Amino acid sequence: MQTLQKITDRVKSFEDACDVLSISAADIIPFKGDNADQLAVNALCKLIAIARALNEGWTPDWDNSSQRKWYPWFWMNNPGFRFYDTLCDFTFARATGGSRLCFKSAELAEYAGKQFLDIYKSFLS
Repeated sequence: MQTLQKITDRVKSFEDACDVLSISAADIIPFKGDNADQLAVNALCKLIAIARALNEGWTPDWDNSSQRKWYPWFWMNNPGFRFYDTLCDFTFARATGGSRLCFKSAELAEYAGKQFLDIYKSFLS
C-alpha cells in the first residue's frame, strides 16, 4: 500500500513543482537574460507554477465572494525582505496578491511564503 505524501513534502523547489505538473522548467521561463525586469517576470512564472502545484488543481473562483483565497504577505524594509504572515481577502478584489498566486489555505500560503522567499523577493523587488 502506497502512502500519499503531502504536497508540501513533494514541492520543495521550483523544479519539484514542474515535476508535479509534468511540465518542463524551460517551457515556463520566458527570458534567458538577467536584467531586473526579466528576472522579475521569470520569478512570477516560477511562482505561478509553484502555486498551481501546491493547490493541486484548485483554482480561485472570483465569482464567489465567500470563497477564501489566501496569499503570503511580506515586509520589505530593514532588516530586509522577509515573510510576515498570510492574509485572506474575499470581500473585494484588490491588487495585493495576484489571482494566480492565491492558495486554497493559509497553511499553503505560509509554506509558499517561507519556502520560496527568494523567488518572491526576485518577483517583488
